[in-house]
Amino acid sequence: MQRIYTSLSRYFSPNLAQRLARNTDALDLGGQRRQIATLFTDIAGFTALVETLEPGVLGPLLNEYLSGMTDIVFAHDGTVAKIVGDALHVLFGAPSEQLDHAERAVTCALALDDWAQSFRERCRKKGIALGVTRIGAHAGLAFVGNFGGIRFFDYTAYGDTINVAARLEAANKQLGTRICVSATLAKAGKDFHGRPIGDLLLRGRAEPLRAFEPLRAEKFNDPATQSYLEAFAKLEAGSPSATAAFAAHLGKQPEDQLTSFHLKRLLNGVTGTQIAMD
Repeated sequence: MQRIYTSLSRYFSPNLAQRLARNTDALDLGGQRRQIATLFTDIAGFTALVETLEPGVLGPLLNEYLSGMTDIVFAHDGTVAKIVGDALHVLFGAPSEQLDHAERAVTCALALDDWAQSFRERCRKKGIALGVTRIGAHAGLAFVGNFGGIRFFDYTAYGDTINVAARLEAANKQLGTRICVSATLAKAGKDFHGRPIGDLLLRGRAEPLRAFEPLRAEKFNDPATQSYLEAFAKLEAGSPSATAAFAAHLGKQPEDQLTSFHLKRLLNGVTGTQIAMD
């Protein structure tokens, strides 16, 4: 059992690895459809950074980053489905059912963002210009399970839910946000707080999807957030005063890239909340 646990602990949190080690039937080859929450992370500009760093610097940096990120995932009982370079794919609600999988995904995303920002600042002090970590998350039905053969298996998930989460991660670049989650995920959990981003028309989808930038309760109740919400309400209502409202908000919060994104759209004559993603 110890050998099985050691192997499983590479992918799953310690508590989940222990349960799975006692019941390995849950990891038999094959899959099932189930409700999950999933998130993707990616460091902006990391590929270009790799070309500039010496292996002796890059290796320890990447290992420290991935170790910190996976520790946070495991602290929220998430499953690391895949690591590709600096990018993580994380599942909640699989392989073990979690009734609060949506809440876990949101709180984990916020914790990952906090850690990644602090790690980025530590890198900056060392003279390493690490990009921001972008996170996308969604919830829904997916096909999850163990796929492979006797010598190799890959616990992963497939389906539109996974594709949407990946595209929400990529959408951050255009929007100027670091975390972008779907309204589906926001509504599936309890006590969600966040700023509405807009109705994103993601590549390959015919219907727009409302997206949010999740916030901690204290930041959501901050006057600056309320100022943004008032401006967004005017945008949603088609009010001509939306431009002035976003401009006034940006004057008070000049580093708010999401507000800057909306203001540029309005100044270019684009109205409404539907946003076509590149």
